[in-house]
Order: sequence, then C-alpha cells, then structure tokens
Amino acid sequence: MMPGSFVVTLSAWLSASALLPAVLLAGGPPDTSARPRIVALGDSLTSGHGIGAARAYPAVLQERIDEEGLPFEVVNAGVSGATSSDGVRRLSAALQGHVQILIVALGANDGLRGVPVERLTSNLTRIITEAQSRNIDVVLCGMDALPIYGWNYTVAFHQTYRQLAEQFHVPLVPFMLSGVIANQSMMQRDGIHPNASGARQIAENIWPYLEPLVHHTVGTR
Repeated sequence: MMPGSFVVTLSAWLSASALLPAVLLAGGPPDTSARPRIVALGDSLTSGHGIGAARAYPAVLQERIDEEGLPFEVVNAGVSGATSSDGVRRLSAALQGHVQILIVALGANDGLRGVPVERLTSNLTRIITEAQSRNIDVVLCGMDALPIYGWNYTVAFHQTYRQLAEQFHVPLVPFMLSGVIANQSMMQRDGIHPNASGARQIAENIWPYLEPLVHHTVGTR
C-alpha cells in the first residue's frame, strides 16, 4: 500500500504545476552548431520548476555528456503542467534540428487529471512512432498515477509504460522519481518539487538507460 505521506506529497507536487512555457536549451542560450541533439520532452520535472532549466535534469545530463567528451547537445523541452496531449502538440517543434535521441517524460499530469489510460497510451504511441519514423531513438520514463481514481486505473496506468516499452523495443526508466519523492533532502522548501539534488538524482535514474543509446549513436556516426 502506498504510504500516506507519499500520496500527499506527490498529489501536492502535481497539482502545483502551472502552465508556464519553458522550452529552453539545458544550461544556456541556443547553440547554433550542428551538434546532434538529445531532446527531453516533459513537464515540470523536465523544465526545472522552481530551480531553473540550468539546474534541471537535462542540464545535469549535459554535464555528464560533456565530461565524457560526447558530442551531444541536450535540449530541455519541458513545460510545467504538460500532459501527454500537450507533448503530441509540441512534438514537431521539439524534433526540429539534428535530433538523435528523445527522452519522453510525460504522464504525471495525465494521472492527476484522470485522463483515460487509452488516451495516454495513444498519445505516447504517437510520440514514439513519430520519433522512430525519423530514426530517432527513444527513452521512455515511467510514471505512476495516484490511486484517487481507483486501483484499477492506477495499475493500468503503470502497465501502459511497460507495455509500450516492450511493443516498441525502447528502454524504460521504471520510475524517474525513484529516490526523490518523499525524500526531504531532495525536495524544495514547498515539499512538492525536486531541488537541485533531486534533479541530479533524476538524471542518475535516467543515465543508465540513456548512456547505451548515446554510445551506440556515436559508434554509428
């Protein structure tokens, strides 16, 4: 059973998301070079709500990539409050340029709003298939729904990510907030958004699934 403190914290975090556009390059202004791109398509977890894009997890991933001397530019395509439907609408813009890898980190707000699982599945399917049609590798980040709409909904929501990962043969980050949510040392003062340490942990959660794709892409260039 999900602990009460976890439910309250996650519910508050999700409901606090505002629809504030924040499609920014992680860590600074647009780069006009032809570096291949890794695009992180997501919501407030991606945009860096409360800490800024320069400390959000895409910027941390950029640090790791630069440290390893890899030739990628990480693009932060996160918008606070975004749903999977918003992701579909923004996909064409997000995939502009020399995109090689797409990190899909959407669904938290769908779960909060009780969006039908069928719609979530359809939206994520459209995003993945469009990326793959352009020969763009995908990393899918799993998200869970609170049991406010019943356990059947929560279970079906959770299984959607696993099923899509298996169907489209893409790596799945089981839960991108692992080690962050309900951990006060990883949260901002409001108790609902990850702080800079939390963002670093999110990047650590994603990196093992992203790293093989990065090195494979470099090896085939």
